[in-house]
Amino acid sequence: MATTYFGEDSSWRLWADTAAREDLVFDVPTPAHEAVISNVFRPRVFLFKAAKPTGRAALVFAGGGYTKLVIGKEGVEVARWLNTLGLHAFVLAHRFPGRSGSQAPVDDAIEAMRQIRARAAEWDIEAGHIGVCGLSSGGHLASCLVARYPDVWRATESPHAHVSARPDFVVVGYAPISTNASGRTLVPNKPPLQPPEKQALYEVMQPDLQLLERPPPAFIVYSANDDVVPMENAYRLHQALIAKGGSAELHVFADAPHGFALREKRGAVAKWPELCAEWLKNLA
Repeated sequence: MATTYFGEDSSWRLWADTAAREDLVFDVPTPAHEAVISNVFRPRVFLFKAAKPTGRAALVFAGGGYTKLVIGKEGVEVARWLNTLGLHAFVLAHRFPGRSGSQAPVDDAIEAMRQIRARAAEWDIEAGHIGVCGLSSGGHLASCLVARYPDVWRATESPHAHVSARPDFVVVGYAPISTNASGRTLVPNKPPLQPPEKQALYEVMQPDLQLLERPPPAFIVYSANDDVVPMENAYRLHQALIAKGGSAELHVFADAPHGFALREKRGAVAKWPELCAEWLKNLA
């Protein structure tokens, strides 16, 4: 096995697991910035260090509809961009609902945040300045960390259970916050998503309805003509954050494809990374 997967500075397995099997399965061999993970047997966290660190950090969640991870475009590239802003960035390769159960991605995200915060001093990170950045389904996952953990789930045991998993800031892009949930869809007679465990995750975790009090500041970016994720999700999340006493900066651009990430160079949406960078700079 290569020393690194993506040229990261280091990585580690999230959970103790002695099974003799591979951690991650990739679609096809590709450059790191194009990598897509098709299966995760053992979740892993990848660290990308900033050359000029500010003491802040972010945990990055890539999209892929909870059936794959577009980890190159929406994970590695995002981490490298955050590095240019002085943030150490951690990218999570989490398990998928279809193989590991509907709560698996959320449990992985919680544990990753706890471990990063518990080890913050190791990387000279301020424990109170660790946020999350998630795009597409990764944005839903990021939002889950500022929402109430469902009573119907039994939390996975963790040696870091005493450490807070609450992020100190949240960046969410074009995420299906709650429009996949029954009774809250915008598409008439929309059929349940497949596999069933994926639909169950969206049923149980509707972050805009389950937000905790005094949520951390958030930056939200969507496209008005996204044909995959309706922009209504942006408004639901923004309104919920404000109602719970939080602050949120919302940008809805008129024209951009779903999954624009950092690669869209035409039109106003190309400015969103600059806007987000300015917002991050001004956080207390």
